[in-house]
Amino acid sequence: MNKKIMVAVSLIVLSLLFVVMALVFSGVFRPKEKIGVQKPDRSYRPVYHFSVPDKWMNDPQRPIYFNGTYHYYYLYNRDYPKGNGTEWRLTTSKDLVHWKDDGVAIPKYTNKNGDIWTGSVVRDTENTAGFGKNTLVAIVTQPPAQRNQEQFLWYSTDDGKTFKQDNERSVLPNPGVKDFRDPKVIWDGARHKWLLLLAEGSKIGIYESKNLKEWQYTNGFMTHNIGIVECPDLFQLRADDGTVKWVLGASANGKSAGLPNTYAYWIGDFDGKKFIADHDMPQWLDYGFDWYAGVTFEKAKASLDSRYAIAWMNNWDYPNNTPTLKMDKFNGVNSIVRHIHLMKKGDQYSLVSQPIDGLNQIVESTKQLKLVRVNGTKTLDVRGIAYQLDTDISWTDAGNVGLRLRESEDKERHIDSGIFSTGGYLYVNRAFTGQPDKKKNSVESRAPLAAGTKRVHLKILVDKTSIEVFVDDGRTVLTNQVFPRQNDQGISLYSEGGTAVFKNIEIKHFRSIN
Repeated sequence: MNKKIMVAVSLIVLSLLFVVMALVFSGVFRPKEKIGVQKPDRSYRPVYHFSVPDKWMNDPQRPIYFNGTYHYYYLYNRDYPKGNGTEWRLTTSKDLVHWKDDGVAIPKYTNKNGDIWTGSVVRDTENTAGFGKNTLVAIVTQPPAQRNQEQFLWYSTDDGKTFKQDNERSVLPNPGVKDFRDPKVIWDGARHKWLLLLAEGSKIGIYESKNLKEWQYTNGFMTHNIGIVECPDLFQLRADDGTVKWVLGASANGKSAGLPNTYAYWIGDFDGKKFIADHDMPQWLDYGFDWYAGVTFEKAKASLDSRYAIAWMNNWDYPNNTPTLKMDKFNGVNSIVRHIHLMKKGDQYSLVSQPIDGLNQIVESTKQLKLVRVNGTKTLDVRGIAYQLDTDISWTDAGNVGLRLRESEDKERHIDSGIFSTGGYLYVNRAFTGQPDKKKNSVESRAPLAAGTKRVHLKILVDKTSIEVFVDDGRTVLTNQVFPRQNDQGISLYSEGGTAVFKNIEIKHFRSIN
């Protein structure tokens, strides 16, 4: 072959190569994605939710504020998925949006009492325990090898970076029961004493102490039909009518009774020894599947008007079925921090929730639509992975109205957040996208809708692995884990059985905090 022919052939081959490459990049030759298959190069690391740096995270420990910073401990297992127990890991934040990892503060298996479970930390401003003024004192559950769950005291003199014990003796021994854990300690300023709440099966035990070392049982609050309670909580709030009430909360499982498996709470009165509820049945701070082990905590400037709350976004029905470990080497995400306050409606006081305002500092762009009428389905000219969507929805005859989020191009995959007015409930349906539990009663979470409702406001927070829906200023909230594909970013509106009007649509896209 002469030189001219060789050059011509080479040019033809190069031209064909460029054409093929162009077709590949344009998607013509790209193989069609199979439903349920996640590309291995896609990350599930959340954009704006706090997630554990690696391995495993579960229960949050109530954050505490001092020196201009929130100090937040959580249960961490560096050996996951091989088991081997938990310890306390510390992360700090000035705004409850951006977080700095500060490593393990209370390591596991440093004494004969086993690993470190849930508890709470307080600042001993009056040196009641004798370790020094302003010492941080943590009361935590540990399971000694030959005994059941007991409560142990750890203390820190370096502002919470590390903790130690002055001895290995339990400050609250087990009286011979199976469930005896999750101590929540608060200072009762009116009576000048420490209070401790403990999860004891279906009972919340109440104890008192003058020095954090010696505890006496005062009373117990019995729960009914919500399973074994965990992570109890007790605090005061001033309602919108000026009344100050006590709130008793706990994580609980009401699935057998058709109730949520999240944070149950009672509004009532507390006399320093006994809690008396206004109503026997609990209310629920969240109706989704994934708002568990929740804790509430004081703001930087403590006030009876409001406080914060955060929870573990997972469920003990499927804790190890999330795909984040295989993809990104971690398993553990928290809800956003909520601002909660107390409101009165009729003869009942209830907690309401809203995302904290600090999220506004990570808004990257905003899209607004004034009004959209829908009878059927309408796809918006907006896409996104991580955002907050607000809208007012009204309807007259429509029986099912809502939004399809993280929707695929072929419309086969999506998360549905809507109002089924015919059935009288709000819902989040995750059946049409990746989610951890395929059982029938685990794909759609529901919350009651007042009869005759024809108008709602939705505030929906979407991230790579979650959806949190706040309804009507947070009177109802549904939090769920979801695992859409990275390319599924569409947003559609739908209305079945009539026309719905979506007004004041605002979509705030968030930039990454990582």
